[in-house]
Amino acid sequence: MAAIREVNLLAFGKTLEPDLVEGVRSDPAAWLPQLSLVAVDGEGVVVGHILFSRVHIGLVPVLSLGPLAVLPAYQGQGVGGALIRAGLAASRAAGEHLVILLGHADYYPRFGFKLASDFDIHVSFLEDGPNLMVLPLDDTPVPAGVIEYPALWGN
Repeated sequence: MAAIREVNLLAFGKTLEPDLVEGVRSDPAAWLPQLSLVAVDGEGVVVGHILFSRVHIGLVPVLSLGPLAVLPAYQGQGVGGALIRAGLAASRAAGEHLVILLGHADYYPRFGFKLASDFDIHVSFLEDGPNLMVLPLDDTPVPAGVIEYPALWGN
C-alpha cells in the first residue's frame, strides 16, 4: 500500500488522491480489490496504479475509475493506457456494465469514454461538462440519473 500511496502522491503532487485510495480501501461497499491494479517496471518497482471502485446511479451499481496515477518519470510511455486497458478488461471479466469517471476530456475518449450528459448521467457537486464521462462495457441499458459516491469522496 505504501508504494501505491507514493505513486499517487508523486503523480498528483497532493494528498487528495492517495487519501482517496486509502478511504476506498477502508470502505467495504466501495472497495473492489480485484480492480485495484498496479504497473511495475523491470525491477518490480510500482510505477503506476489504477483504481475502480463501486458507486451507484440510483440503485444501479456501477464503477468509478480513478484515480489513475503514473510516476512522473514514466508518464507519456503508455503506462496509463496499459492500466486503463487492463482495468477495463478486468471490469468486463468481473461482469461489470458501466464505468464513470471525472478526468481529462482530451485523454479518456481514446478508450471509448463518452460525455455522461449524453446519457443523462450527472453528479450533484459539479456542473455538466466534458470531464464527466462514461463507458458502457456491454449492451446493458445505461441508467440515467445522479451518480452517488460514497461519503469518503467528500461530495
